[in-house]
Amino acid sequence: MFGTLVNFGAIVVGGAIGMKFKSFLPQRVIDLLFQVFGLFTLYLGFSMSLKTQNAILLAFSLILGALTGSVLNLQDKTDRLGEFIKSKFNLKGDKFTEGFLVASLLFCMGPVAILGSIEEGVGHEPKLLLIKSLMDGIASIALASSLGIGVIFSSVPILIYQGFLTILAMWLGSSFSELMINELSAVGGILLIGMAISILDIKKIRVIDFITALIYIVPLIYFFS
Repeated sequence: MFGTLVNFGAIVVGGAIGMKFKSFLPQRVIDLLFQVFGLFTLYLGFSMSLKTQNAILLAFSLILGALTGSVLNLQDKTDRLGEFIKSKFNLKGDKFTEGFLVASLLFCMGPVAILGSIEEGVGHEPKLLLIKSLMDGIASIALASSLGIGVIFSSVPILIYQGFLTILAMWLGSSFSELMINELSAVGGILLIGMAISILDIKKIRVIDFITALIYIVPLIYFFS
């Protein structure tokens, strides 16, 4: 898991640098950057979601994810956690939850995160994850400068998500097909679209309630595609 650990550190360092920049930026610039990230997230989500080759299974995984998230009340629990951390670190006015969710989804959902974790899991050098670490470190500077400290905390789900994929790849090996990777990316793309709609204040989407769709899509593709 060397590549994932490097990725974790790059986000923390990049986010810390971005927080330093934030104090020099006027609020109108921060608001504009926030809108830029919303539009970019929307574009990235559409480009990833179009990779699907089985829209029915994609929709079914989202339905199962929504039902699971609703039963477990994942969105509300995440929001409460965000508010607790904001109060704990005296972050009044900080866009903690938005920064945490946007950064987590952007850093976790891309195909490089999946491919890189699989690459390391099957015994190869983590070249993709090291490249991703550099890109995420730079991106976290920009994200943290507008979205705040929540970007730094997004390093935790990165560690868990990529670590889980690496361990899973160690067990499954070649069972991770290109189709499965594309469908995982497509589900991630849908989640990013929902996040973008929330960022741009079009409508509040409970994205975290759909997050378990990423778990459901793997067995659905494996058994039915």
